[in-house]
Amino acid sequence: MSPPAAEGVHSLFDTDLYKLSMQAAVLHHFPDVHVKYSFTNRTSEMRLNVEAYAWLEDQVMKLGALRVSEEELTWLGETLPFLSKDYLEWLREFGMKPEEQVRLSFDEETRELGCEIEGLWSDTILYEVPILALVSEAYFKFVDTDWDHDGQYERAYEKGRRLIEAGCKFSEFGTRRRRDYETHEIVMRALVDADREGAAKGGLSGTSNVHLARKFGVLPVGTVAHEWFMAIAAITDDYTHANHRALTLWRETYANELSIALTDTFGTDAFLDDFGRGLSEAFKGVRQDSGDPWQFVERMCGHYRGVGVDPSEKILVFSDALTVEKAVSLKAHAEKHGIIPAFGIGTFLTNDFIVVKSSEKGAVGEGDVSKPMNIVIKLSEAGGRRCVKISDDEKKFTGDPGRVREVLDELGLGGRRD
Repeated sequence: MSPPAAEGVHSLFDTDLYKLSMQAAVLHHFPDVHVKYSFTNRTSEMRLNVEAYAWLEDQVMKLGALRVSEEELTWLGETLPFLSKDYLEWLREFGMKPEEQVRLSFDEETRELGCEIEGLWSDTILYEVPILALVSEAYFKFVDTDWDHDGQYERAYEKGRRLIEAGCKFSEFGTRRRRDYETHEIVMRALVDADREGAAKGGLSGTSNVHLARKFGVLPVGTVAHEWFMAIAAITDDYTHANHRALTLWRETYANELSIALTDTFGTDAFLDDFGRGLSEAFKGVRQDSGDPWQFVERMCGHYRGVGVDPSEKILVFSDALTVEKAVSLKAHAEKHGIIPAFGIGTFLTNDFIVVKSSEKGAVGEGDVSKPMNIVIKLSEAGGRRCVKISDDEKKFTGDPGRVREVLDELGLGGRRD
């Protein structure tokens, strides 16, 4: 008899690399900053039931027992030598305390889930990814069960093969919204096989998931997330130059490593105002995560040329709702305009399912798409001040609406509204 499939989260490294890289930077620059995070379900029609919430609550509490093993720590230091020895020593003793730091709630009548996280930034930064993965797993384990893992290897292998044959260099970014841990393992095995058997012109660059990178012998990849910029803007109470401050501190920590800049925390206009020649030369490239990616290509190439930097030496990482077709199209568009394309692909790989039996409600039928959840956990407060995100996509604005309006006005974007 085969062993039962793994469920939940079983390693502190079952998270995205940028959470570890940011944790190290936070310890270096902001060791005493207190933060709060809050959960948002953008697919509000997809809600947990009582059984799902009970399972989720149990799994979140189990996070407190996780510790990094000596084998994991040795591997991390050897694989990513830019992580300081001081951080690795600190990580050896690190553990989360969900009973103190996480507040879960569930309204049985409305089935609305609440989740708030609070504590020192360095102590709470690792909760986001595993809790989001657990919420998704809980929903598809107890609420939407009209799916199975049959064919997932073949679907992921075919996607990897097509991307590789098209010459796309891509990474797997799907931890936060995966259907479950078993799906993630299947997908990674398929992508590694496709990469091993595929043409050399494209390929799998790695995975953002540190645990699975170690398990499958690929590179853990990732740089920095929106929260680094959001927190620094709140801590300094300066949104106009928050990007410059955040990028400068990042370079102080990592020099030329982890050198892809995220552009859309407060809109690309504000980012480019701060991304002058010095930073444009220093960073290897940028990541596009919202807005129109085709227009973004032209805009970044124009920006680089405008500050005297050759765009053909820079990387543009696309990571917003990618499919094979979209990635292939963007590759051609980027290369036409003279910049190097790369891709981070998430939900399309780790939560792409079809319905295997008709729903009792009749809303979907066998063979229809089994829709993934769209859930986020974002910083709501840092250093006692409210945090906001002003994305290039207004549907992705996050934060207190009043504070969002204030920041829009500060950035000269008052015509845009949440």
